Amino acid sequence: QVQLAESGGGFVQAGGSLSLSCAASGSIFSFDRMGWYRQAPGKQRELVAHITRRGMRNYADFVMGRFTIFRDNAKNTVYLQMNSLKPDDTGVYFCNALANLREYWGLGTQVTVSS
Repeated sequence: QVQLAESGGGFVQAGGSLSLSCAASGSIFSFDRMGWYRQAPGKQRELVAHITRRGMRNYADFVMGRFTIFRDNAKNTVYLQMNSLKPDDTGVYFCNALANLREYWGLGTQVTVSS
């Protein structure tokens, strides 16, 4: 059973930075893709960024140039470095993994950006 555990959320002022981590229970190299989604109050969950097993990255337009996703296979961890944060970035950030056409989710970590 795959388990994903997020950490690193918190409270930050606009323009600040946060770094999120997602630790997987198994080898992340076995995952076809890992990524981050977010959900703001009253809104649907949306893709933030993902990275494939081969290291190809995809970002949502609204984070392009501000967020970076990267992985450390040795630590079975995927990170999301978030810079130049805006109040609209507020929400619960979820780690996601895709393996053999099956998706796995973490419980999420709250990110709050004040204006």
